[in-house]
Amino acid sequence: MENTNMPVSDAQDAENGKIIAILSYITLIGWVIAYVMHSSNKTKFGAFHIRQGLGLMIMSVGVFILSFVMMFISFYLYSIFQIVNLGILAIAIMGIVNAAGGKKQGIPVLGEFFDKTFASIN
Repeated sequence: MENTNMPVSDAQDAENGKIIAILSYITLIGWVIAYVMHSSNKTKFGAFHIRQGLGLMIMSVGVFILSFVMMFISFYLYSIFQIVNLGILAIAIMGIVNAAGGKKQGIPVLGEFFDKTFASIN
């Protein structure tokens, strides 16, 4: 019988949570799937990337709503928000690359904030 109380190494934790971590950055549906998968196979690596992905999703929805409003106010502001959306896409790709590489590295600028804000996801 296997001892389930043995500590798991960081590399093994990353390998076990890699699929969950990658899915957490791929659209809202991917995040929900990752969260459900995480509930049955909890890893620190997966939880970290789920928190990062959630923060990125919330930020993306906020920028989308603001850009929609700006579409009716000013084309220039709308264009700026579209550039911000491209930046969010680039950050999501960076998150996927980090997750696939087994790195527990937060997204630039707001990663630490998201990790603390959504600390209840573990």
